[in-house]
Amino acid sequence: MSKVCAVFGGSRGIGKAIAKLLVQKDYKVAIISRNLEAASATAGELKAHLALGCDITKEQEVQHTFQEIVRSFGHVNYLVNAAGINRDGLLMRTKSEDILSQLSVNLIGPIHTCKIALRSMVQQQGGAIVNIGSVVGHKGNAGQSIYSASKEGLVGFSKSLAKEVARKNIRVNVVAPGFIHTDMTSSLDKDLVSQSIPLSRFGEAEEVAHAVAFLLESPYVTGHVLVVDGGLQLQI
Repeated sequence: MSKVCAVFGGSRGIGKAIAKLLVQKDYKVAIISRNLEAASATAGELKAHLALGCDITKEQEVQHTFQEIVRSFGHVNYLVNAAGINRDGLLMRTKSEDILSQLSVNLIGPIHTCKIALRSMVQQQGGAIVNIGSVVGHKGNAGQSIYSASKEGLVGFSKSLAKEVARKNIRVNVVAPGFIHTDMTSSLDKDLVSQSIPLSRFGEAEEVAHAVAFLLESPYVTGHVLVVDGGLQLQI
């Protein structure tokens, strides 16, 4: 089976680190972002094979994106959903559009990409999907009720989908990062937060990427949530 991987949200942060590692491991990587310019810049930097712009909340755009990848490489065997947004705030102060945008990008979007990716994976009788969740989804956190809902919803979706497609030799897993050095955590007090982490530091995006690669390549792991949080939450 050829190693063609679509990385949604691959232009920055954890997604970029995943794309970089997969390129190094000789995958044919398509970096996909809502911002085509950002995707192209990252693809050039990493020497990735393809850059595409896509709004994952729109199923037709997702469909077109997969068609472009097939035309360039052939069927997609691997899918990583790393696109995500947060709009932190107390629920009573959260605007309806911010509720919908988080649910659309963090949950509905990955559902779209998984649904369309599965068409070729089923034909090939094999493939692997890794969705990026968050320990916040399981633990909860004040001011992140909608973000938490979207990420824990992704876990339930992934575990159920894993059961649906296992007989087709398709695996579906989740990586749930804790506090990782990204744009989303740039405003946090690193010293204060690190006191609650047994390893006493934030994680790096590259460390999450290695967890994703492990799940893409492990032939007997499916329906699993792999927590990458330095010991903050040992079980999920």
